[in-house]
Amino acid sequence: QVQLVESGGGLVQAGGSLRLSCATSGRTFGNYAMGWFRQAPGKEREFVAAINWSGYTTKYADSVKGRFTISRDNAKNTVYLQMNSLKPEDTAEYYCAAGRIGSITSVYDYWGQGTQVTVSS
Repeated sequence: QVQLVESGGGLVQAGGSLRLSCATSGRTFGNYAMGWFRQAPGKEREFVAAINWSGYTTKYADSVKGRFTISRDNAKNTVYLQMNSLKPEDTAEYYCAAGRIGSITSVYDYWGQGTQVTVSS
């Protein structure tokens, strides 16, 4: 089992920045690719970004490319999502996940409880 706990969400004005963290425990963090997804009220959970076990391969949704950066620190068992130039449409609950690298939820085996990000206009 892998336990994931997200933190760093909050309320920010449009154009601002936040950094989300996802701390993991349990099985070896370095064995897993990590992903970030988000879900706004009334909408399906959507892919945001993913990173492979080593950190050398990353993927991003088109909507966040150039604004968000995913990274990981395997020594700290933590994955990060740096979010810059935030827009009101980025408002959602953000979830981290562990599994195989990809943009669909089914390739991830473990999920955190989420952290809320609200961007005001």
